[in-house]
Amino acid sequence: MPDTAAPTPRLRDIAAALGLLSRLPIPIDPARATARSAQAVWAYPVAGLVLGGLAAAVAQIALWLGIPAMLAAALALISLVILTGAMHEDGLADTADGLWGGWDAPRRLEIMKDSRIGVYGVMALVGSFTLRWHALGLLIVAGATWPAMLLTASLSRAAMLPVMARLPHARATGLSHSVGRPDNMPTLIGLAIALAATLILWPAAALPLLVVGSLVTFAVIAIARAKIGGQTGDILGATQTLTETALLITLTTLVT
Repeated sequence: MPDTAAPTPRLRDIAAALGLLSRLPIPIDPARATARSAQAVWAYPVAGLVLGGLAAAVAQIALWLGIPAMLAAALALISLVILTGAMHEDGLADTADGLWGGWDAPRRLEIMKDSRIGVYGVMALVGSFTLRWHALGLLIVAGATWPAMLLTASLSRAAMLPVMARLPHARATGLSHSVGRPDNMPTLIGLAIALAATLILWPAAALPLLVVGSLVTFAVIAIARAKIGGQTGDILGATQTLTETALLITLTTLVT
């Protein structure tokens, strides 16, 4: 049952967010985490900061060992994939296959649920990873490893919140449906946390990141509404990956 209490942030929401969005061995109470799931979304950007920090640490260690920047970027991205269980990449591939491989909403949802991957999914994964890898490599060369990884990991997870809040569930089952639709307050708190982190870590990047992140997020909302009438866990994963890709590219324009 959803938590009917006031949507007040709680410290254990961070553990719940990390338990949902990563494969980190976080001890959580499943019953409480499930009951709080829709109200705990404010912690998604915080989980992003943790995951981005761990990936940045991998890149930093690689640089200390004398590994070139482009290889350090690849290692950092691979570590993010491992830390998250590739859940966002899986969502991107399923979304690409479903939204462009079916002629109507029921067929698109059926394709998105299929565990097999098609050409659209492969191209989306290859394109996204290539762009992120090259952009992150440029940012590492520019000495922006930590703020770049922290901010893009946090902001891209914050981007999922408006999608969850503004779109109904496209199907009556699945991970997104089990989480539920968040109220305005946890959504706004999560967005505020991501914005505050940006203003602290890279103030000059705040406006371009906000503009680009908003454009990508609302493009996903419009496309998902038009093609399947709502959102699923795959749509949320695609939102995170596409936003992260766009934000990394945006940051390269500030350092090159």
